[in-house]
Amino acid sequence: MPLLSIRNLSVTFATSRGPFRAVDGVDLDVEAGELVAIVGESGSGKSVAMLAVMGLLPWTATVTADRLTFDGRDMLALSARERRKIIGRDLAMIFQEPMSSLNPCFTVGFQIREAMKAHLDLSRAERQARAVELLELVGIPEPERRLSAFPHQLSGGMSQRVMIAMALACKPKLIIADEPTTALDVTIQAQILDLLLRLQKDSGVGLVLITHDMGVVAETAQRVCVHYAGQQVEMQETRGLFRDPHHPYTAALLAALPERAQGRMLPSIPGVVPGLADRPKGCLFSPRCRFATDTCRNVPPPRAGAEFGFALCHTPLLAGVPQRREIAA
Repeated sequence: MPLLSIRNLSVTFATSRGPFRAVDGVDLDVEAGELVAIVGESGSGKSVAMLAVMGLLPWTATVTADRLTFDGRDMLALSARERRKIIGRDLAMIFQEPMSSLNPCFTVGFQIREAMKAHLDLSRAERQARAVELLELVGIPEPERRLSAFPHQLSGGMSQRVMIAMALACKPKLIIADEPTTALDVTIQAQILDLLLRLQKDSGVGLVLITHDMGVVAETAQRVCVHYAGQQVEMQETRGLFRDPHHPYTAALLAALPERAQGRMLPSIPGVVPGLADRPKGCLFSPRCRFATDTCRNVPPPRAGAEFGFALCHTPLLAGVPQRREIAA
């Protein structure tokens, strides 16, 4: 059984202009020790889908799913008290902006120890020793002194390392890393990613990596989920996705990579992601797709099956694949 199993996850927000579906029918399985990447433009529902798993969405959000299980437990059936016993202990998240995710009023040591106090049966001295061990693990020099520092006294790279230490504090089974290198310079990005991958391999923890960096995906992930306008438009093993993308949106993303560009100009995808008021009747990508037909514009696409995944498309960029085979349940 997968560590995390999601089927038909949807998230709808109540707005002044009516309901808005930010996540629409997402499926995902993550095995223990596996690294799965989620990619897509800003606003494609990547973070919202994972925040729904964590139970961290505001009251305006309505979350539904045919299945949402973690480590064999139905997350939708759990009470708030039962969910809090899992979140932060077995299931942890590294947030996108460490400077806004860390509480500026408390030292980093207090914030790391707080998670252990809530979930682990450790004495005060044991929590302090574990906090020092965690800062050493994530490569922060002088860990005893840094535990007394406030978030504003740390650099962006150090703050992100503190966030990783907090996520690892209770030895979780699965970590969700939401664009962990955003706003960091290139050198620090490489260090943070190397740290995450080393910790993931050493501990065997499952990792869901939300990112815009396709180069990172190519080097690290076993499988890739591509999101567009709240929908999951393609899922494949990483090697297959880069070699043979099935969805036109995935193909357009890969064509825009500098190393794949031909000529002096980088190719771009015309148009914008649809919002609340301009969502097409059919395929959400059809206004921007050079392969779109009248069927694409008026009929929601089926899932076209493939050996290791699917593409949400009427005419997937793959010959000889059955058009309406669903992803394995």
